[in-house]
Amino acid sequence: MASRSKQPAAPAAGATDHPHVRVAVIGSGFGGLGAGVRLRRAGITDFVILERAAAVGGTWRDNSYPGCACDVPSHLYSFSFAPNPEWPRSFSGQPDIRAYLEKVTDTFGLRPHLRFNAEVTEARWEEGPARWRLTTSAGTWTADAVVSAAGPLADPQIPDVPGLAGFPGTVFHSSRWDHDYDLAGKRVAIVGTGASAAQIIPAIQPQVGRLTVFQRTPAWVLPRRDREITGLEKWLHGALPPTGALRRGTLFALRELQVDAFVRRPGLLKLVQRIAEKHIARGVADPALRARLTPDYRIGCKRILLSNTYYPALAAANTDVVSSRLAEVRGSTLVAGDGSEHEVDAIVFGTGFHVTDMPIAQRVFGIGGRSLAEEWKGGMEALRGSTVRGFPNLFFVIGPNTGLGNSSMILMIESQLNYLVDALTTLDAVGATAMQPTAVAQRHWNLELQHRMDRTVWTTGGCVSWYLDDSGKNTVLWPASTTAFRRATRRVDLAEYELIKRPAAVTAAAPAEEVPA
Repeated sequence: MASRSKQPAAPAAGATDHPHVRVAVIGSGFGGLGAGVRLRRAGITDFVILERAAAVGGTWRDNSYPGCACDVPSHLYSFSFAPNPEWPRSFSGQPDIRAYLEKVTDTFGLRPHLRFNAEVTEARWEEGPARWRLTTSAGTWTADAVVSAAGPLADPQIPDVPGLAGFPGTVFHSSRWDHDYDLAGKRVAIVGTGASAAQIIPAIQPQVGRLTVFQRTPAWVLPRRDREITGLEKWLHGALPPTGALRRGTLFALRELQVDAFVRRPGLLKLVQRIAEKHIARGVADPALRARLTPDYRIGCKRILLSNTYYPALAAANTDVVSSRLAEVRGSTLVAGDGSEHEVDAIVFGTGFHVTDMPIAQRVFGIGGRSLAEEWKGGMEALRGSTVRGFPNLFFVIGPNTGLGNSSMILMIESQLNYLVDALTTLDAVGATAMQPTAVAQRHWNLELQHRMDRTVWTTGGCVSWYLDDSGKNTVLWPASTTAFRRATRRVDLAEYELIKRPAAVTAAAPAEEVPA
C-alpha cells in the first residue's frame, strides 16, 4: 500500500478559501527541483512548486537552440545527491541535461507537488496572518514561506531597436527558438556574441545562405575539451559510485584552484589569455578579422567562452562580422552603428536576460506593500544571497551575488538549499512563524562583499559586462570560492534576524488535501 502524507492541493474552482501550504516554490529548474528534494528530505512535504510552463527544466527547457550545451563538465553540473553515471559527454548538451532534470523529478517524487501553467503574477506578504498570498494563472495559494527559484536566466532581454516592429521577416530570441522556421539558405542576423551566440553560430553557419553577426564587444574564447564518455567509464561510475564522486571531486578542486586568479590576483590570468590568443590565431587566418575578434580587456572580465568551432564559423566565406551594435531596422535592412547596411530574412537575438533587473521583483510585495523592485532600485542586495529585509520568509535560490564565473552553479544552489532548510527548521525550533534580516546584518554583508569585489577581474579588467547593473555595481557574482559560500550558508545565525510570530487568533487557511505520496 502506498504511504500517504499531507500534500498540496490545487485551488478548487470557485472556492472562497485558498489552500495553504508550508512552502511555495517558484520555478522548476535546478533551483526549484533541488528545493523540492531538500524539503522532502527534511520531512517538509506540505509544499507546491509553481511553474509557469508546462514542463520542468527552467532555462534548460527554454533554451533549445541549435548547439545548446553546458560549459561546465557534466559530472560537476549535477546534484551531489543525484549523481548521473550515464552522462554521454564530458560537456553535455541541452537534451541530456533536461532529461536529467526529468529523472530527478521522478526519482525524488516531486510530481505531486508540481503545478504547471501556474505563473506567479503576484506574491504579497500579509502582515496580519504573517503569511504570503500568491496569485497565479492557475489560482491562489497562501504559504508560510516562499522560495524564489525563478532564476536570473529566465526572462529574455531584447534591445529596443528603432524600426524592429516593422521588420517583415522572422524575429526571435535564442531562448525562444522558432523550430518551425527553416534557416536553410536564408540570410540570418545574429545580434550578440555571448555564450548562446557562440554555440548558435557554428551550429547554423553551414546551412544558412548568409550569416551576419553583430558584435559590440568580442569575447575571449578558450578551446573546449569535450569528448564522448566511454562505456567503460559509465559502467565504472554506475557499478562503483565512489569513482564518480572522485571524478566530481577532482573537477571541483581544479575549479576552486582557479578562484584566486579571478577574485584576488587577476594578473595570474595572463597565461590563460595567451592560450586564448593562440586559439584565435589557429581559428582565424585573416589578420584584420583576427584583430576585430581580439578583446581589449583582460580575460575573465566578461564570461569566458568555450568553443572549438566558433572562430572557424566566423571566418567562413558566408559569414560577415559587423563590429558594431544593431542601431536601426529599416524594413528588411539592418543598419549597424557604424552605418553599414545588411539585408536579412531573419533576426536572432542572443542578447541575454534580465539579470540585474529580474522581472519577478516587480511581482513581489513585502511589508507595507513595498515591492522588491522598489527595494532594489539602487541595486540588488540580500543577506548571504538568500534573504531580504522587509520580505519575511522569502528565500532566494541563485539570489544577488551568488553567480559564478568559473564553476558550477549547482554548488551554489545546494549551499542555498542548506540555508533554506536550516532556516525553516530553526523557525520550528524557536516557535517563530517568520524571519527577516536585520538592517545591520544585511548592510554589513553587502558592504564587505562589495569591498572584496573591488579587486576582482570583473571590476579591474577594463570591460562592461552583464554582471554590472546600470550604476556599474556587480550584483551578480560571488567574489570568493564556492567553499567559502558553503561555509557562509551552512547555518542561519539568529543574531542576523528578527523573528515574527503569528497572532494566536489567526488560523490557517483551507488545509491541503491528502494524496498518495
